[in-house]
Amino acid sequence: MTDAPRPTLLIVEDDAGLQRQLRWAYDGYEVVVAGDRAAALEALRLHEPAVVTLDLGLPPDPDGTTEGLRALAEILALKPDAKVIVASGHGARESALAAIAGGAWDFYQKPIDIDQLGLIVSRAFHVHALEAENRRLAARVQDHPLGGLITAAPEMLKVTRTIERVAPADITVMLLGASGTGKEVLARGLHEASRRRDAPFVAINCAAIPDTLLESELFGHEKGAFTGAVKTTPGKIEQADGGTLFLDEIGDVPLALQVKLLRFLQERVVERVGGRKPIAVDTRIVCATHQDIDAMVADGRFREDLYYRLAEIVVRIPSLAERSGDAALLARHFLTRFARTMGSAVTGFSADAAAAIDAWGWPGNVRELENRVKRAVIMADGKLATAADLDLAARDDAALAINLRAVREAADRIAIRRALAQADGNISGTARLLGVSRPTLYDLMKSYDLNA
Repeated sequence: MTDAPRPTLLIVEDDAGLQRQLRWAYDGYEVVVAGDRAAALEALRLHEPAVVTLDLGLPPDPDGTTEGLRALAEILALKPDAKVIVASGHGARESALAAIAGGAWDFYQKPIDIDQLGLIVSRAFHVHALEAENRRLAARVQDHPLGGLITAAPEMLKVTRTIERVAPADITVMLLGASGTGKEVLARGLHEASRRRDAPFVAINCAAIPDTLLESELFGHEKGAFTGAVKTTPGKIEQADGGTLFLDEIGDVPLALQVKLLRFLQERVVERVGGRKPIAVDTRIVCATHQDIDAMVADGRFREDLYYRLAEIVVRIPSLAERSGDAALLARHFLTRFARTMGSAVTGFSADAAAAIDAWGWPGNVRELENRVKRAVIMADGKLATAADLDLAARDDAALAINLRAVREAADRIAIRRALAQADGNISGTARLLGVSRPTLYDLMKSYDLNA
């Protein structure tokens, strides 16, 4: 039986005597030592350590911190998940602030206390392992039926719980929500959570197809049924046999076709255009619309009997503006994705961009957010995308509430959710962003019923 590999610790220190002392003190780790910035970067590429101890006083500036801070920035650029613990005896407070602002995980002041530093190093390895496990679990979320949906908002989590509950029941579901709120993502999630997951999921946008062609698209046609019908073609309902048919923008189906759709829902048979033979089909219907379907029924623009067949379960999807904290969370997700696919160096949002994302009303919902972040990744000059890159207007505070307690609580919630999103759920990172201690952050999160 082989022993488990020891975690790798990179020690960046130019003092040869201290190098030997630290190497001896940490014999429980795979210790790699570097004496300057170039050697440190080479060791980082070769060994990919989880934790780095970094002396800020490196040559050619052993009496200052410029070389060490430069090394810190380059280490985190190469390995963002590394926990870098910096040390300095030069202006300890100023050095600590500069290092933490530059992304250091912790700071200690020289002369070194081996036992104290050992505790910091041990804790850094522990946190790194926890974060790695969180990333593995997050990756597994993609296998979950609703893995394509990214949210931390209570308003949206309520919707996902409803979807997960109704998915196994073979009933029709109507999704109501504005354009760009993720109706098709939820419909796919519902299908994947149902017993029909191994059968086809077929989607059709009823508003995108002319009325004259929509019947043929849904029900299919026989050869010669009309000019251009050169072969028999099954419709979308037949193609989804055994699976799920998603009818997006169901409110745009003309009244004449609504009658035929109602007959299918009642009898579970279809007749192709130009055909005479009923074809039995086992297809589950999930539909969606951004229109006020109740008003359409009241005005006679949508059949009431069809509505009740389609709306056995109605799920109302909140707009992005109604999802607490989701704009910041989704913006970070889109930025990471687009930066990777476009080969961009953008790593995050500037303070004005983060504020603008929180303040914007998002009339185009998630689709608008995705487009703006994509634009920002393209337009950004540096590592941080700005509000100008997002093409967002300045915040308008004219409509803020007057009650101070309500204002403070709302501001606290927004700030904590935004910081959690920017820190990827890491409590220490969130506390640093907010400028509070971990216990204070835990108390606030408990008070506001928030979690990472």
